[in-house]
Amino acid sequence: MNETLITADGRSILRFERRLAHPVEKVWRAVTDPAHLSQWFPSDMDLDLQPGGKIRFVFRDGEGPTLDGTITDLDPPTVFAYTWGDSHLRFELWPDGDGCLLIFTHTFDDRPSAASFAAGWYTCLKALAMVLDGKPIEVSDEWAELHESYVEAFGLLEGTVEETPGGWTVRFERQLTRPVAQVWAVLAGTPADAPAAGEPAPPPSTSGHAPAGAITSVEPPALLEYQWLYEDEPVGQVRWELSDGPGGARLVLTQTVPARLPDHRYTALTAWRTHLKRLAGRLRAGSCG
Repeated sequence: MNETLITADGRSILRFERRLAHPVEKVWRAVTDPAHLSQWFPSDMDLDLQPGGKIRFVFRDGEGPTLDGTITDLDPPTVFAYTWGDSHLRFELWPDGDGCLLIFTHTFDDRPSAASFAAGWYTCLKALAMVLDGKPIEVSDEWAELHESYVEAFGLLEGTVEETPGGWTVRFERQLTRPVAQVWAVLAGTPADAPAAGEPAPPPSTSGHAPAGAITSVEPPALLEYQWLYEDEPVGQVRWELSDGPGGARLVLTQTVPARLPDHRYTALTAWRTHLKRLAGRLRAGSCG
């Protein structure tokens, strides 16, 4: 993998490089002609190929909402760039021997989605190469594995610590590869048998670094909150929140830490990082128990 993820002007920029064994002019048609784009791009495109031209993105089989875009840069046959909803996509083509070098960048705001975007574009650019080679597109099931590889490569496993008036909040935000219902089933069982407020926290939702207390709030399949204990007394909250994200559930996990227990910030960061990595592994394996 030669993909990179950087931050510039507060936005995330995902960058791919691909060496293609085809001349610039042929690849230019593949990235600008709707008839060619429909073979490898994630949506159909209706576009007015001129600077400032409008684009309509229509997802097949209702896989996503119809989006609008605008061509921001057009320098045939080298540069083609445009907005795609809130994102910005840029294709650059440079001669390289008897082929060309494709540099593709995707600029966006939602950094936790970077692994999902990268896995998706990896698959699309692989399909582009197959189309250019005149080969049938091979459908594979590698998306989830790719996703987790990019999570590791881009440092998306790490949590943060935010200071609060009463201490700190340890926070993790992770994009997962399974839908909300499946993630909830791993954490707390199905909505029908989920534990209620006042009951003990389900073991899969606890990390073991601090004793878990009683559930304080539960809203299947979106919210699970419980107390954590120090010397048998409740001192903070652990909160799991699930919502829909690109390619699966978006998870936000927080733990509050009181000012009198500063070392627990670092313990919690390490413990939850390990726990969430194991959770992602269980989800990829299809385990819901």
